[in-house]
Amino acid sequence: MTRPPALEISGLTVRYGDTVAVHGLDLAIPAGSTVALLGPNGAGKSTIVNAVLGLLPTAAGSVRILGRRPADAVRAGSVGAMLQHGGLPSEARVGEVLDLVARSFPTSWPLDDLVATAGIDGLLGRPVEALSGGQRQRVLLALALAGAPPLLLLDEPTSAMDVEGRRAFWTTMRGLADRGHTVVFATHHLEEADAVADRVVVVAGGRVIADGSAADVKATAARRISFTAVPDRRFDDLPAVTATSRQGGTLTLTTADADLTLRALLADGGRLPDLEVRGASLEDAVLALVSTGRSSSNGVPR
Repeated sequence: MTRPPALEISGLTVRYGDTVAVHGLDLAIPAGSTVALLGPNGAGKSTIVNAVLGLLPTAAGSVRILGRRPADAVRAGSVGAMLQHGGLPSEARVGEVLDLVARSFPTSWPLDDLVATAGIDGLLGRPVEALSGGQRQRVLLALALAGAPPLLLLDEPTSAMDVEGRRAFWTTMRGLADRGHTVVFATHHLEEADAVADRVVVVAGGRVIADGSAADVKATAARRISFTAVPDRRFDDLPAVTATSRQGGTLTLTTADADLTLRALLADGGRLPDLEVRGASLEDAVLALVSTGRSSSNGVPR
């Protein structure tokens, strides 16, 4: 029997009064994927996560988690979540909160393995009020994993972590993916998405404008060619060049077709000292896609 997608969204539309936050969004995520949701503030990322969890009313469309309605999937422990504004009950210890949540699921993650996986060793007896920001995020991760969910939804999960904590967190996420879990996360840390996700989905204005690997999405953005400018040599009217800039003696060309521009630069056999060709970063590509409002499929603009 064919395994259903971990997450399937069809024609999802969410409104806040007269404002359309998500507009006819379609998205299918197979089991075992690690997917990053990217986009500017107000793009609709958090709204998508909340709608998937059944926390928001939808104006149109459907959501299925492993073939189930959101409420049924949450009840069965098929999905765990770390929300951007998630909280912990006061006047309780970490172990008490974890035990309470684990008991609410038909199947719970074995405690010793859960503690090791979430990196909360030594915290079970600590009062919630005594946790640091990074420790709170780790505890929230443990709560999200308590029901052994095949799908994990994370909304800005490393926002309160330092560099070391973020690195350890994503090591944990890679381990979960290796164990067959599907991880979907929204983040403003694009370097994390580039390093961790095997697929990135860029959202703007409540619509998907790019969907593919990080390499695919980066390939949609212009490249930069830089070199030390040689006196008395002109670089006007080069093909595919969209912008030029000069800093000190270094000339930088932004080009939509690096091969075409390089062939023109090298055609006369002139010197190009310190020649360097740089591809766009994921941040460059996302900013370009959002600013132009282009829509793309598999990372290729339409």
